[in-house]
Amino acid sequence: MTSDPAACHEDELRALFLFEKLSDDQLAWLCREGRVEMDQPGPVYTEGDAATCFYVLLEGTVVLSRRVGADDVEVSRTSKAGVYAGAFNAYLGDRVPQVYNHSMRVTVPSRFYVLAADDFARMMREWFPMAVHMLEGVFFGNRNTQQAIGQRERLLALGSLSAGLTHELNNPAAASLRATAALRERVAGMRHKLGLIAAGPFQRDTLMTLVELQERAVEQVAKAAPLGPMEASDREDAVGDWLEDHGIAGGWDLAPTFVQAGLDTEWLEHVAATVDEATLEGALRWLNYTVETELLMNEIEDSTTRISSLVGAAKQYSQIDRAPFQVVDVHELLDSTLQMLAGKLGPGVAVVKDYACDLPRIPVYPGELNQVWTNLIDNAASAMAGTGTLTVRTALDHEQVLVEFRDTGPGVPDDIRGRIFEPFFTTKPVGEGTGLGLDISWRIVVNKHHGDLQVESVPGDTRFRVRLPLSDPESDGQQETS
Repeated sequence: MTSDPAACHEDELRALFLFEKLSDDQLAWLCREGRVEMDQPGPVYTEGDAATCFYVLLEGTVVLSRRVGADDVEVSRTSKAGVYAGAFNAYLGDRVPQVYNHSMRVTVPSRFYVLAADDFARMMREWFPMAVHMLEGVFFGNRNTQQAIGQRERLLALGSLSAGLTHELNNPAAASLRATAALRERVAGMRHKLGLIAAGPFQRDTLMTLVELQERAVEQVAKAAPLGPMEASDREDAVGDWLEDHGIAGGWDLAPTFVQAGLDTEWLEHVAATVDEATLEGALRWLNYTVETELLMNEIEDSTTRISSLVGAAKQYSQIDRAPFQVVDVHELLDSTLQMLAGKLGPGVAVVKDYACDLPRIPVYPGELNQVWTNLIDNAASAMAGTGTLTVRTALDHEQVLVEFRDTGPGVPDDIRGRIFEPFFTTKPVGEGTGLGLDISWRIVVNKHHGDLQVESVPGDTRFRVRLPLSDPESDGQQETS
């Protein structure tokens, strides 16, 4: 401590690890261009403000913090003389935003050596030109590498989603093709039977009754409820026995169709009472074709509806033709992502949706939030290895929307829990993950949305909690996240 706390002394600067290798002339320049200031307990500068000064602690205690949502989270606290903070990226010029990346406050009266950002940048460029070039290379190289690998992470996720979507689309498309081919055969058979009926000994009243039975059969198909295997088998036995008792050849082939349409022996008795015994078989086969046609058209409708739903989910997921920033229903984003990832979760993973009914719409970057949901759901699926329960819960938590992903996997071990949000850290085998999924998710939630992302984990119960503010993200959060 010098006799004049506000005076700059070269010997005091030389004692700091940061300046110990400088020459007498360089130390004299620092004292001439910079200043020593005393700060009382309280804030020194605030995250997001223009970075105007480079600070070196001479004595005291500093606390550095980052803004997370509405809170300031402490990231460092030290009393070590020589630690520096502030505008240390000034030498990069206007190629990066010249703002403070964190907030600094002091807890006791503290002395700093302070150098203006422009002077610090000039000093770096003139004194250490080679070092500056190397630092620039490291800084921009790391940023480009992270962007490239982040893009790779997104492409890997897209590839996984594309494979899952292709599989999901293939099933209904194939079902629709099979049903269309079968429908063509049934319509041809129906035309043939209609010709036989028209040429047969049916009276006009009988034909009108058959047409009425046909309409009722169609209505019954629309109302038929799915049956369990045992109940369906019992009804098929009953219908098959009835058809056999009435001399219908191959009646057992007709029984499943009638049962699927919800038609029973009572309905068959009504048909038998309408026509004579000689024309009963022709009438039943014509009605069977009618029922089959309706069932096949229902199958085609279900398949095409499924395809349309998947395409809609893909569009919602990718946010095609949508603004990058908009007010959305979080549940719609979650549903589209879950639908896109259904194939990856597999049949052994039960998905439980515990959505809050009073959740408000919030302003977000939906395309990027879908990437967060993808990363968290993908991690849960990997942890559960095809078997378990994924619970997606939403709630209104004070002035934030809470989205929680809970899985029943083995959990995150204590010794690595503090590292899972670090770039490139992964527990997946080589080639199966870049280690950027959670880092990117953290950046999107915390940096871009001013929200919060936390994890709690014990074996059988791991919960990733995302909190998002109800209000617009501030302008300084609207920057690239990777």
